[in-house]
Amino acid sequence: METEGARTDRLGLLLTQFDQAREMAQVRLTGLGDEEYLWEPVPGCWSVRPRGEATTPRAYGPGEWVLDKGAPEIPASEYAEVARQAAGGMSVSRIAEDWSVSVERVEQILAHTGAPEPDATPVTTIAWRLGHLHSCLAGQWEWTFGERREGPKLLVDFTPSAGLALERFWALIDRWRESVAALTDEQLDTVGLSQYPYGSDADDPFVSVLAGANLEFIHHMAEIAVLRDLHRARFAGPGQPVGPERHLAGAPRR
Repeated sequence: METEGARTDRLGLLLTQFDQAREMAQVRLTGLGDEEYLWEPVPGCWSVRPRGEATTPRAYGPGEWVLDKGAPEIPASEYAEVARQAAGGMSVSRIAEDWSVSVERVEQILAHTGAPEPDATPVTTIAWRLGHLHSCLAGQWEWTFGERREGPKLLVDFTPSAGLALERFWALIDRWRESVAALTDEQLDTVGLSQYPYGSDADDPFVSVLAGANLEFIHHMAEIAVLRDLHRARFAGPGQPVGPERHLAGAPRR
């Protein structure tokens, strides 16, 4: 269904949102160099590192460079998702397996009342944000549209080169967008169309998975944009503008 050239069906709206977010992200990533890509604004950042220099317990990747990954945990921002999983009929043991945590930890979260305390999450580099997003979408493509055989953590060859990372990333985004655009209404409503082994993809209709993928893309690209602003601000004098005003996905235009 179209109105004056604009699609108003579910898939059309999600594709339009994705396309607009991608257009903004490509503008914001223009000119990204290796130094900025790997810049660590504070000590203890998560990033991409040579395998022998990884400092996190579950850093992963198939090649010489790996993506930092910490010990299994459920962040406070996901407590509501755990509650939804339980309300939807998932057993505590299945939820624990889904999040790679203990049954006791899931029970603790389900028993929690009141607002959760904010997490002390690590600051990450642009390289980490881009690598994390690339890894997630590569895994979702493989386990939805691909052969569903390759482990998600082995799909992306992480690199210290910003140019190469972006080239590979945008190629994946083209493939993802092409595959999504060919979906039928029946496929959008199919539970388990995606068998991505991390998260709840296999238990959700694919239209929900797709909306979540858009959200993941938008919020990580917004974080990358902020890191670029902070990197540029290091060289701006007092009272000097950091750069031309940018409109991030979802930000109101003035």
